[in-house]
Amino acid sequence: MIQVRIASVSADAASGQPVVLLKPLEDETPLAGRVLPIWIGHPEATAILLAVQGFEMPRPMTHDLLGNVIAAAGLEVVRIEVTHLDGGTFYAAVVLRSDDAELVIDARPSDSIALAVRVGCPMFVAEDVLEEASVIVEDVSEEEEVERFRDFLDHVDPSDFTS
Repeated sequence: MIQVRIASVSADAASGQPVVLLKPLEDETPLAGRVLPIWIGHPEATAILLAVQGFEMPRPMTHDLLGNVIAAAGLEVVRIEVTHLDGGTFYAAVVLRSDDAELVIDARPSDSIALAVRVGCPMFVAEDVLEEASVIVEDVSEEEEVERFRDFLDHVDPSDFTS
């Protein structure tokens, strides 16, 4: 497993669908300079972006609720892992710790990432997933990331979050 961070969350230029880019944390890894794009839904993108930007909602959102339930049950979110890729679908796990055991819970990467950002736990991606699905990209400045976020907010519509 290779530890990653969120490089950016933006909209795919062709489809408009949100995509989160995960980047290896360590520059020394053989996969440095690569990012893993994972296409996600609009609600999850908003949840991730709001948490990354430190925006506090007046009431708990779904991922806040999940984190609160985990903590109330006496568990700790140790890490999230993007574990494998099958037929273009990414799979992830939330690793929880109780007093005497670790629990591994199957989850979607987007929900796992949104939870990780809220509880402050590390994120990991299996090395074979990074090798298979990551792409080489040029680093973007923090200013460019902020501009992309602002562009996303300017174009997001509340109806994107209703069924």
